[in-house]
Amino acid sequence: MTFSAVSVLIITLLWHFCPLHALTISRNSPDIVNTGYAKYLGNRTSPNSVAYLGIPYAEPPLGERRFRAPLPLDTNRLLWLHRGRVINATTYPDFCVQGGRSSDVNDAGGAGSEDCLKVNIYTPVGANRRSKLPVLFYIHGGGYIFGNPAYWSFNHWIHQSPNVVVVTVYYRLSSFGFLAVPEFRDPKYGDFNAGFKDQIQALRWVKKNIASFGGDPSKVTINGQSAGGSSVELHMVAKATLGEKLFSKAIAQSVYRTPLPTPDQKVALFQFYATQAGCESGSVADQLGCLRKASVGTLAQAQDAAERLFPPTTYDLFQPVIDGHLFDEPPTISILKGRFAKVPLIVGATSNETLTGGLNASWALSSYFPSLNESDIKEIESLYPLSDFDSETQQQEVISGDSELRCARSIMGHASSRYAPTWTYRYNQKDPTENGTAVNHAAENWMMFLGVSGGPNGTATYTPQNPVQIAFSHELIAYWLSFVRTGNPNTFKLPRSPRWDGYNAWRKTRIVLQQSPDDDPKKSGIFAELEDGKETRRCEVVASKAEGQQS
Repeated sequence: MTFSAVSVLIITLLWHFCPLHALTISRNSPDIVNTGYAKYLGNRTSPNSVAYLGIPYAEPPLGERRFRAPLPLDTNRLLWLHRGRVINATTYPDFCVQGGRSSDVNDAGGAGSEDCLKVNIYTPVGANRRSKLPVLFYIHGGGYIFGNPAYWSFNHWIHQSPNVVVVTVYYRLSSFGFLAVPEFRDPKYGDFNAGFKDQIQALRWVKKNIASFGGDPSKVTINGQSAGGSSVELHMVAKATLGEKLFSKAIAQSVYRTPLPTPDQKVALFQFYATQAGCESGSVADQLGCLRKASVGTLAQAQDAAERLFPPTTYDLFQPVIDGHLFDEPPTISILKGRFAKVPLIVGATSNETLTGGLNASWALSSYFPSLNESDIKEIESLYPLSDFDSETQQQEVISGDSELRCARSIMGHASSRYAPTWTYRYNQKDPTENGTAVNHAAENWMMFLGVSGGPNGTATYTPQNPVQIAFSHELIAYWLSFVRTGNPNTFKLPRSPRWDGYNAWRKTRIVLQQSPDDDPKKSGIFAELEDGKETRRCEVVASKAEGQQS
């Protein structure tokens, strides 16, 4: 064991016993960052990368701050609290309170902490204020209900390309982050979209402080998958923050086109949740007071009950809403009107993803998009004749998957390409841990993050990757980080990877991301294709239904 490893081991032990998790360490110790208000000791994860874990970006949203927008971090409080001592940032923090992953009664949520407004920061060794490295800001998926950034680690990304800084954000989930009731229009009651505002506050913290970790606050790329991809889309259209320039590029993976209902459409969910928590009596103010005093366990059971027992539509999930401040219309409408941040963009989806597929298409569309009327549903279905598919199951999955996920690629790609360089992709490599041949939702996560598969309550498992899979993951990471560094995925792509041509209205070129079909790690299986005309037409119709879909 090296001296550095021994030092980290001793420091980790002291972390558990030293008050305030602060340590007295030599000013010359390696991997310490001084933000001006606090000093953080990072974890040397490889010879060329350091991870600073659990760095707070906002005040803890506890007590009366529950269901409210985050407060900026009180740096004077931290300066007084730690008095120049070094803070251990070598272990992952508590993740945010989880919602249940499914309707399975054995798959409940509830693990985690409310004191979770933290970021993890991955940097090259020796990065400092003079480095001015581009920044990747990653937003995890999980339907705004679950997810733990610890399992989307970027240590290996930095190891592969030690010329960027990566930030991953913890934000409040499920009812803790997305409780909504019309009374929140008056901020004395609470705030809409608190979990999304956590992300905004984290971006503001990055803009102010990332230089201490070697990052350039003027070169921030936001990136996310599923609900993280939805978050990227929402950041692009959020009208209250457009002037802040919190990011300069965007990568949206498998955008979760969940409806943004009005607060009035969430009243039934609020009342069910409050009743389940034992807070059904009195005015809404009384109910909120009761909910703010309830234990985390009580609220976790209430939000899980809402998912399992309430009528199953997307209105009955704790997710973003139209709040009249950040959002006053569905994001697709903002995008079609050109009301979004015009920044270089990568946007894509997997080949076969759907969230309610395999069922009757009318049921799937109406439960996912409750305000979509019957004639709109019939018009959408008419674009998918059975003769275009191998089976009825495939037909239903494509109908639902296009509206729920895949059409974001065409809608956002077309609109963005009018103003800024834009690239689109189709991810076509199945998760090898899943049965069947379909390339399902989130398949790329397994490849990009060391064979990870998410589990309930912030857990995950890892499956070893073979040489061909590792080689393909290196190609993906190289494209992504080339875009982060230069705004172009081709500049620092691997030599074996093909050129990724841009997307525009005249030539709808995209890249197909898949591993070598010859099982040769020295060869690339990636190739280019044109967006199919049927897909373009279908997604144009889907876009025209944005008002009813509220997405």
